[in-house]
Amino acid sequence: MIEAQPQNQRAQRAGSWWPRLNRGALTWGRLTLTLHAFLMYLFLYGPILVLVVFSFTRDEFGVRWTGFTLEWYVRMFANDRLMGAAGNTLYVAFVSTVVSTILGTLLALAMERHRFRGRTGVDAVIYLPVVIPEIAMAVSLLAFSSLALEFIRVVTGEVVRRSLVTVIIGHIAFSISFVTIVVRASLKHFDRRLEEAARDLGANSWQTFWRITFPMILPGILGGALLAFTLSLDNFIISLFLSGPGTSLLPVEVYNKVRRAVTPEINAISTLMLAFSITLVVLSQLVQRRR
Repeated sequence: MIEAQPQNQRAQRAGSWWPRLNRGALTWGRLTLTLHAFLMYLFLYGPILVLVVFSFTRDEFGVRWTGFTLEWYVRMFANDRLMGAAGNTLYVAFVSTVVSTILGTLLALAMERHRFRGRTGVDAVIYLPVVIPEIAMAVSLLAFSSLALEFIRVVTGEVVRRSLVTVIIGHIAFSISFVTIVVRASLKHFDRRLEEAARDLGANSWQTFWRITFPMILPGILGGALLAFTLSLDNFIISLFLSGPGTSLLPVEVYNKVRRAVTPEINAISTLMLAFSITLVVLSQLVQRRR
């Protein structure tokens, strides 16, 4: 018995190392995950932070910090060409977002609520703009717009050139698929018994949609609209291919300026567009929480 006690104590001491080892591995695992998350956020948002900071530098090339100034924002607002491009971009983004949100929501409702011949083919066409390269989408839209404008010239005798209208049509065609996918995702978990209960209580189809269906899928509609608006704001390839003479859009204008030199003026307009996008996201979240 006397010799067994030291052996038991040694076994207990040896067994006590296992929980310590587990706690140490757990601590190192958490540190590794924390470091990984920090590096990922730094990789994603570090360039944006640099862009915002160097929009306030005195250096005219915007590559080093030489002091704080608002001169580049003053020059930006005084640049009529840049402000005109920003106004055209916001106009195109707003119109294309409204139209693509309405059409995409209706298409999502039709695809989720109804079964019809050719539904599989339509479903494949919806995902086509998402999976194909954007350059292929831009070339196809350019070819279609050229054919349509030529048809209008033959029928009416009027020469119609590419303008903001062709850019808006191209952005709508590109954004509808994204809106449809987002709204369909919100319809997947929709409880149809709520609509049946509303009809049992005497509501017609119109009242059921606006009082039951629409409020339930509104977060998905807002998410699709924000996605369409963001895609339209920074869409460079389609805007470049479909814009005509005298049609200046912000992504194309920024590209033309960057080809010569990157100035803090470009950083300033990019910072304002970033702040505008963040404001839209915050407002969307506030609206969803209130509802």
